Amino acid sequence: MSKILIIEDETAIADLERDYLELSGFEVQIENSGDKGLARALQEEFDLIILDLMLPGLDGFEICRSIREKKNLPIIMVSAKKDDIDKIRGLGLGADDYMTKPFSPSELVARVKAHLARYERLVNSNVQENDIVEIHGIKIDKTARRVWVDGEEKNFTTKEFDLLTFLAQNPNHVFTKEELFKEIWDMESIGDIATVTVHIKKIREKIEKQSSKPQYIETIWGVGYRFKM
Repeated sequence: MSKILIIEDETAIADLERDYLELSGFEVQIENSGDKGLARALQEEFDLIILDLMLPGLDGFEICRSIREKKNLPIIMVSAKKDDIDKIRGLGLGADDYMTKPFSPSELVARVKAHLARYERLVNSNVQENDIVEIHGIKIDKTARRVWVDGEEKNFTTKEFDLLTFLAQNPNHVFTKEELFKEIWDMESIGDIATVTVHIKKIREKIEKQSSKPQYIETIWGVGYRFKM
C-alpha cells in the first residue's frame, strides 16, 4: 500500500483529499504546518507528497526545495494561486505536478496514481541487480566482473575470470582441459591446451590459501579439473 503525506493547512481540504485517497486504497497522513510537514517528510518514508503552496511557517517552495535535496519521490504542489510564475517556480524546484485550486478530488486521485506508476517504472528501469555467484567464501559479480575471496577483492584477467566463473557455476563437474579450452577460448583443442593449466595455476594463487593443497579447484589426475562444493 502506497503511503502519502498531505501538507495542507486548510483542514477541510486536507480531510477531503484524504477521504478520496483512502477510498482508492492509499494510506494517508496529514500535517497542517510547513515546519511539521517538512520534518515528517524527511524523517519518514512516503511514496508521494501532496504539498500546498501557502502554509504557516515554511511555504511550499522552501519545503519542496528541502525535500529534493534529500529525497527523490513524486511531489504534487497545489495552490489557489493561478499565476504561471508560481507554477514555473514550483516545477523548477523539483515538483512533479502543479494543481490549481479548486480541483476535483477524483482528478487528484488520478494524478496521484499516474505519478506513482511513472515513478515505479522509472525506478525499476534504473535498477539492475547484478548477477552474483557465491560459493564457500568466494563472491563472483558477473555483471561487474569482480571477485572477492573472504571479503578481499582480487584482480583477475579476462580469461582467468571466465574460467573461474565457469567452474564455479558448474561445481562437482569434472571438465577435461580440452573442454575448458573450447568453452573459455571458444576454440577446438587444436590450440595449445597447456594454457588451461597455466590459468588454473594463476587462479589458485589468487583464491587458495595453499596452492599446493587446493580447497576449491581440484585436479583430477588424468582427466581434468573440478570445482569442489
